[in-house]
Amino acid sequence: MTVYVEFAFAENFLLDGLLLYLALKCARAQVKPLRLFLAAAIGGGEALLFPLISLPAFLLYLVKFMGGAILALIAAKGGVKTSLLVACAFFALTFVLGGMLVAVYSFFGIAYVEGEGYLVEGAPVAMVLACGGILLIVVTRAARAFYRHRQRKKDLLPCRMTVGENTVRWTGLADSGNRLSFRGKPVCVVSALGALVLFKGSPPVGRLRISTVNGSRVSPVFVCDRLELEGKVNEKVYFTVGEVDSREYSVILHTSLEERS
Repeated sequence: MTVYVEFAFAENFLLDGLLLYLALKCARAQVKPLRLFLAAAIGGGEALLFPLISLPAFLLYLVKFMGGAILALIAAKGGVKTSLLVACAFFALTFVLGGMLVAVYSFFGIAYVEGEGYLVEGAPVAMVLACGGILLIVVTRAARAFYRHRQRKKDLLPCRMTVGENTVRWTGLADSGNRLSFRGKPVCVVSALGALVLFKGSPPVGRLRISTVNGSRVSPVFVCDRLELEGKVNEKVYFTVGEVDSREYSVILHTSLEERS
């Protein structure tokens, strides 16, 4: 079997760089191009060195594991926790990519030597990199969706609102996009049905123009006597009627109320 050292190095350099980049993104660690380049280069060198090492299988896997941990440590900039998260993500993504390659190679009937890796001449580099590209797209989108969902959950706050003798408990969303104000004070948003339940015929104290992607309209403004957010009490909070189309929350809170809570 003929092995071209420069091609083997380049392929492993690209794959290690890709996996390390994804690991950093999954761990929400800062990506430093120089550190990433250095770690990927060392990974390419390790790929050339490991086949030359003659050790029992379990010791060889241990050495490879330590080599991967070193790559993650070099690529990650931060404390022990960040490095550990990057290392775990790197190993997980390596196994995922390996599983993808096994499936693809089995499907196309590409031969490989068990314990020594895929035959260089039998494995088109374009196919390997294509699997890496697919992994990049899938993992990047999944990570973004996960962190958006996680942030949304952090922004959901339990609310206790009192108007006269009427008290309701709903979930509110602390939305940084809500910057509505009325008479110089913050305004929260509730749906038309929610306003009927909360204010029960209480007259509005004014009107407020709301502009959204669907256009502009004038909505009534009501006063909530008491709004409790995680134990923090806000007196005389303004509410207006708007679009609150979600099963997760019933109120869109103002940014200043979020800061105080």
